[in-house]
Amino acid sequence: MTKYLFVAIICFYSVRPLHAQNNTWKGFERVNFSIDNYRAYYVKPSTPLPGNPWVWRSSFADWHTDIDSILLTKGFYVAYINVDDQYGAPQALQVWDKFYSYLVKTVSLSPKPALEAVSRGALYAYGWAKRNPDKVSCIYAETPVCDFKSWPGGKGQGKGDTAAWKQLKRVYRFTEAQVLAYTDNPVDNLEGLASFKVPLLHMISNTDKLVPPNENTYPLIRKYIALGGLAYIMTADKQPQELFGHHFDIEHPDSIAGFIAANTYPLKPLLPYHNYYSVRGGLQHFFSTVAKNQDATVAFLGGSITFNPGWRDKVCKYLKERYPKTKFRFIQAGIPSLGSLPHAFRLRRDVLDSGRVDLMFVEAAVNDRVNGTDSLTQVRDLEGIIRHARRANPLMDIIMMSFADPDKNSDYARGSSPVEVVNHELVASHYSLPSINLAKEVYDKIQNKEFSWLNDFKDIHPAAFGQELYFATIKSLLQSSSETLVKQAPVKKLPKPLNASNFEFGSYYNISNAQHDKNWAIDKNWVPKDGLDTRPGFVNVPVLAADKPGAVLTLPFTGTAIGIGIVSGSDAGMVMYAIDNGAYKTVDLYTQWSGWLHLPWYILFNGNLAKGRHVLKLKIANRHNPASKGNACRIVYFLRNE
Repeated sequence: MTKYLFVAIICFYSVRPLHAQNNTWKGFERVNFSIDNYRAYYVKPSTPLPGNPWVWRSSFADWHTDIDSILLTKGFYVAYINVDDQYGAPQALQVWDKFYSYLVKTVSLSPKPALEAVSRGALYAYGWAKRNPDKVSCIYAETPVCDFKSWPGGKGQGKGDTAAWKQLKRVYRFTEAQVLAYTDNPVDNLEGLASFKVPLLHMISNTDKLVPPNENTYPLIRKYIALGGLAYIMTADKQPQELFGHHFDIEHPDSIAGFIAANTYPLKPLLPYHNYYSVRGGLQHFFSTVAKNQDATVAFLGGSITFNPGWRDKVCKYLKERYPKTKFRFIQAGIPSLGSLPHAFRLRRDVLDSGRVDLMFVEAAVNDRVNGTDSLTQVRDLEGIIRHARRANPLMDIIMMSFADPDKNSDYARGSSPVEVVNHELVASHYSLPSINLAKEVYDKIQNKEFSWLNDFKDIHPAAFGQELYFATIKSLLQSSSETLVKQAPVKKLPKPLNASNFEFGSYYNISNAQHDKNWAIDKNWVPKDGLDTRPGFVNVPVLAADKPGAVLTLPFTGTAIGIGIVSGSDAGMVMYAIDNGAYKTVDLYTQWSGWLHLPWYILFNGNLAKGRHVLKLKIANRHNPASKGNACRIVYFLRNE
């Protein structure tokens, strides 16, 4: 019976002109409209500067407007959307996303506005800027609220506002304990914003008793500078003070306008994110699921760049905020050091056995290069992952990703495409999957002088800047995919494989299936005794181990491929193996990392066996790598393609 997939369009926003006609503001034309029923406008300069730079006001749009008047005269646009009384909550920032998208895509304003924040407006400006540090040129903040425990909470030296505090808790759906434990105020999580070197300017009064600078501006600026960010503070202590020092005159608005203009214009040409991904068949099932507010499971399969905090956490946060009515379950299946070969054999245990998966991110390009996985094996691994996943759930959406490393930069510099990227794109294209070539994006943007590897990206495990860049591109792909209108479409069968010997049926084969002599033993909860580091999932697990030369085991199995997943430490030896009474071959289990780490290491003995029954014979060799301290072999899993 033919299955059909029904997908509705996901509308990001509805834009409507207001009943009021366009009017003037400070003598300039103002265009009035609404987004999702929130009142909005933008003001046109008489002669716009090339690229249409703009200033985005948050809250109190008619307060201290001399700065905006100066900027309009210079050729800047000024824009505002009224989402007041939401205190920078995620749902308000979603409206900000829609407003930004409309102004950039439809009105053709610059992709990097300056943000102006007055008082509580900082909750919006900093909240949005931290989620989008790549889209902000600078921030000017006047008497800014940087921690709502200070205002409206009044939990420190400030007077607070009892009514606003109750309203804030209601908007965020927080209890008193939750709001006090909240860790995403403007003063928190500034690493990404600082890594993009977004300049900050705060105008304050030290006599401000509503929003005391010691609880707001000063801690934020100290943290920001410590993180390498650029920040400045101007004081208005000598100006007339009103409202407990929270209101004062701006003596030199031209200097503030100069700060905004200098950091926003001229515009720097940036390479767009869409240059580096292909939507192909899209993510129809996933966005259909979230549109219906159903439960959705997202899995992340990769190595250390997936395991480490960074882009993965940002994707999870984005999805939860973008689709607040959907209950998400996230599977963190990143394990440092692992590439496509381990992924193909651990997919079932680490991802598929946990239930239906709606969207899966797959990355292996960095470790495939580092681990020396040959090109043919890469294709068989990656194709096996896709086919195995789609057999488990034919509707599963999958995104293939290629991350950056110095070797790939060198390949692109020579004018060649890295083989790992080519293989990822080959498999993605064959199965019509979305893919992202972050390796090429990093190289091209470095050549475009948008940043440098040494000062910004810094490492194969990206610093805060690189994590933000990865997330921004992934988010752009997700947004592009969600905007695609897909009508009724059949769920297609898997196409003919690129390689008939792919590892579609790869899985772990339990070590208890081996028959062995007395020199082998299973340690049910292996922990290293030499103090070396380990990897998650490869410590406190059963291990079949031997370290005496000549120790023998036999493994009967059925399938077309066989191998081992081991932990390779400082005493890793060599093994000799034979299949079906064939000639013995020797494999060195010691790696370049084994001297300081019990590394998860996967070895494929043979991936081209005829279907049917086979027997593997394995014994400890009587010699070892000169750098090794012993002859140990510690098997965590056998690898089998049934």
